[in-house]
Amino acid sequence: MEREIRRLVIKTFHIQKVEFAEKTYIKDGVLYIRNNIEADVIDNEELVRSLKLKIIQSNEHDIFVNSIMDFSPIATKVLGKLGEGITHVLTGVTVMLTGVDEKGIQVAEFGSSEGILKEQVKFGRRGTPSEDDIIINIDITLKDGQGTNRPGPMAAHRVCDKIITEIREYLKKMNGRFCDEKYEYFDKIKPNKKKVVIIKQVAGQGCMYDTGILGKEPGGFIGCRSIIDMGNMPIVLSPNEYRDGALRAMN
Repeated sequence: MEREIRRLVIKTFHIQKVEFAEKTYIKDGVLYIRNNIEADVIDNEELVRSLKLKIIQSNEHDIFVNSIMDFSPIATKVLGKLGEGITHVLTGVTVMLTGVDEKGIQVAEFGSSEGILKEQVKFGRRGTPSEDDIIINIDITLKDGQGTNRPGPMAAHRVCDKIITEIREYLKKMNGRFCDEKYEYFDKIKPNKKKVVIIKQVAGQGCMYDTGILGKEPGGFIGCRSIIDMGNMPIVLSPNEYRDGALRAMN
């Protein structure tokens, strides 16, 4: 008999506007981000010189951005661990991490991606924002020389995750009954059926070419394990762990 081993429920909340305010919260489709959050999240980050937080509207893609290090969703576990339980996700908004060092050297590995945003990103693809998404640009300036030194980009990802974490704390408390969409996914054992394995090759070659696995939150950096530090060994993930953001691509 077919046996269900995991159930994952993803509830989405659509964001129509992002603004700065006195505190971080979500109300009536508006995400409010606390003023001066930048100073708090880079406190004790010795490798980070400064941080700028910008809100880029869907009609503002004709602007210059520093080298793109990552696109991240805003998602959080409400119940259970990665791959099971309940996850809340914001739609209509994406986080974009960009970086440069204080001498103007772009944070990149095999070629930087700074330039006009609409020319550097193929919107609406797997892993990129849709054309209509609001982009929260977290722009990091690292200390001189840290863009090519592994701890530098790691610090940038950590700072990015701290900002997302403050949003997650409110998202956790949102009443799931008022979500805009709800999806259920099941990991099942099906005796006598074909066994299907999907092999995904991930980055694991350097300071800007890394992959984090199984962070504390969906798509999160904090608490994740580097595929490089794990010796680039094969890792087995369940379909729902993968679907729930077990990987963070840091390239």
